[in-house]
Amino acid sequence: MKMEDYKRRGILRLPGSCRRKPNEWMKAAVTITVSIVFGFFIGVSFPDISPPKLKLVPSIDTYLGDKNSGRSTQTILNAISVSRDNVSSKAQKLDDPSQIFVSTNPRGAERLPPAIIAAESDLYPRRLYGRPSEDLIFKPKYLVTFTVGYNQKDNIDQAVRKFSDNFTILLFHYDGRTTEWDEFEWSKRAIHISVLKQTKWWYAKRFLHPDIVAPYDFIFIWDEDLGVENFNAEEYIKLVKKHKLEISQPGLDLKSKGLAWHMTRRQEDVEVHKKINEKKEKPGWCTYPHLPPCAAFVEIMAPVFSREAWRCVWYLIQNDLVHGWGLDFALQKCVQPANEKIGVVDAQWIVHQGVPSLGNQGNEDDGKAKWKGVRKRSQKEWKMFRDRLFKAEEDYYKSIGVENMVPKANWVNKNKTK
Repeated sequence: MKMEDYKRRGILRLPGSCRRKPNEWMKAAVTITVSIVFGFFIGVSFPDISPPKLKLVPSIDTYLGDKNSGRSTQTILNAISVSRDNVSSKAQKLDDPSQIFVSTNPRGAERLPPAIIAAESDLYPRRLYGRPSEDLIFKPKYLVTFTVGYNQKDNIDQAVRKFSDNFTILLFHYDGRTTEWDEFEWSKRAIHISVLKQTKWWYAKRFLHPDIVAPYDFIFIWDEDLGVENFNAEEYIKLVKKHKLEISQPGLDLKSKGLAWHMTRRQEDVEVHKKINEKKEKPGWCTYPHLPPCAAFVEIMAPVFSREAWRCVWYLIQNDLVHGWGLDFALQKCVQPANEKIGVVDAQWIVHQGVPSLGNQGNEDDGKAKWKGVRKRSQKEWKMFRDRLFKAEEDYYKSIGVENMVPKANWVNKNKTK
């Protein structure tokens, strides 16, 4: 076959036919050079961070998983801001591997090696000598607190004797008198905290952080004016465990003063009750029969919390609302299903004596009795707490585009007082 035939059929191409023109090679070289320079400046401008290892914003499930959490939009935004700060700090530390930075550590402890972090504490006294591992021969499993004045010493003495060595005894003294209690042998083993004219919820918020009382299975936060003739703490615990109660209280004997709610009155011939017939309560107070005050309800005079429930309740307690009124209506938000895990233990009952000892620590205004000023603030705090909770829930639901679904009727109409 002749050369002309090969050319005509496209079988043969001369070497020169596949060469680019000089100007095309020049354009390609310039493009490659510019790309390399641009890439270099990008690399210099940003630190070497591996995106999969960073989590700029916490999973929204963290905030949306609990519809009753009461977190406001601002709370969520604050959490996101904190996470961004942590990311920024972590990015800086990645440049220096010799410095410890563990983002999963508790906030503020990121620079510590995880194995050294002591996230929890306790109220067990320690010796000043010997080996630490030999300090504690016995660890109480439960904690009972009383907020007391010395005038009620005999009543508290009787109450404390109802609690076995399985209980740590903690007294909060609102009258400043502590050493006088040493006349009781048990007082020398008890823990005493004294701040003048403060309520038990003020003390609880400041001294019973969940990480401090973590070793205790149950926490009793009781008033000082409770008659305990028909109460045994160990038997009470057995019933609480048997009926799987996370929040509870002993039944109130009908001799008690100031019986406000039918739900907390002792019922005969039963060990525990978790609800009442709504017809027994005042008209309009039980619109929702599975919510307080007709179910999922205990009062704040003698509540008992499991460790898990208390971790939630502590965060629910407002720092400035010291009387705790209204808290009893909101406790049901901390356990689910609340109408099964909150109840009154009828087989172990107490008498509320209604002694206005702490109330008498108030001031006389315009010639009125001291306790009246205390009662007035208690009622105001109830409304403030209720309004805060409603607002927090509304903000939360708005943040996820859902209407507030929480029934309000069982908080009792705003015109009514406790």
